[in-house]
Amino acid sequence: MAKVEAAYRAGKGSKLEIDKAFYDGLVEGKANRTLIETVKVPMREGMAWEVPAGYVFRIRVPEGPQVGDFNMWNRHDPRERMWASRTRQIQRAHISTHDRIWSTLPFLRPMVTIIDDTLASYGEDEQGGRVHDLLGTRCDPYVNHLLTGEDFDHHCHSNLVRAVLPYGLTEFDVHDVLNVFQCTGLNEDDQYFMKTCPARKGDYLEFFAEIDLLCALSCCPGGDLSVDLWGPEAQDPLSTCHPLEVEIYKLEDKVLEGWKPPVSPNYRGQHGLQKPSIDWCAEKDRLQRKD
Repeated sequence: MAKVEAAYRAGKGSKLEIDKAFYDGLVEGKANRTLIETVKVPMREGMAWEVPAGYVFRIRVPEGPQVGDFNMWNRHDPRERMWASRTRQIQRAHISTHDRIWSTLPFLRPMVTIIDDTLASYGEDEQGGRVHDLLGTRCDPYVNHLLTGEDFDHHCHSNLVRAVLPYGLTEFDVHDVLNVFQCTGLNEDDQYFMKTCPARKGDYLEFFAEIDLLCALSCCPGGDLSVDLWGPEAQDPLSTCHPLEVEIYKLEDKVLEGWKPPVSPNYRGQHGLQKPSIDWCAEKDRLQRKD
């Protein structure tokens, strides 16, 4: 592709610049950490979990290649949730170490920072594929019925819906995803493609929680995506499916000295709208007295 300057630039001194030394110091082997919970995500199912601000969580491949669809919300206000499209603009379409996932308006702040990625060296393959994409979204039963005429209840959208219901969220809260371990790109016709997952047992993607989070992950029913899901060659990819795991770690307090959860931009323009110049309560009283 042509080397064209990015629209959103994170050069030296930019508000998008991060303290790489701080985040590099949080990885395994450099900072003491305690494993406090392991969340097992069965194949073709979804799970949700909470992560306090200042903790680390790792999505890992415990057995064999498998892709996962990831969602995230502010634990205290689910109106603030991850914003895949803005993250795609501010960071890139496929994210890795030192990239962040940003939240929706009017909040617009980093929710997590990626601190480690065992697939970071994958780069771009000969067909333009890269891993951990924000290009596509979750598979869902509506598209499946549109294409096949059949109902199937374990698409990623449905898995995420079931996972978040115990936390008071609904289908309307499930949103565009980060496709973890998924290898994707755009072909010569500018169409989205998916390739076989390159992840192997032990691979992981690790995040630092910038705010208190509710997270959810679907273990995709497409497995490692080596089998066509639609079209004339489509078949059931059950044999390519494996579980996923999430590990949540508490860091020692001293490594977080000086760190604070990010705040939203201090925009107070009210979108150009002005407060009414008339006190309607006073005006109503005045008119009533006049009558």
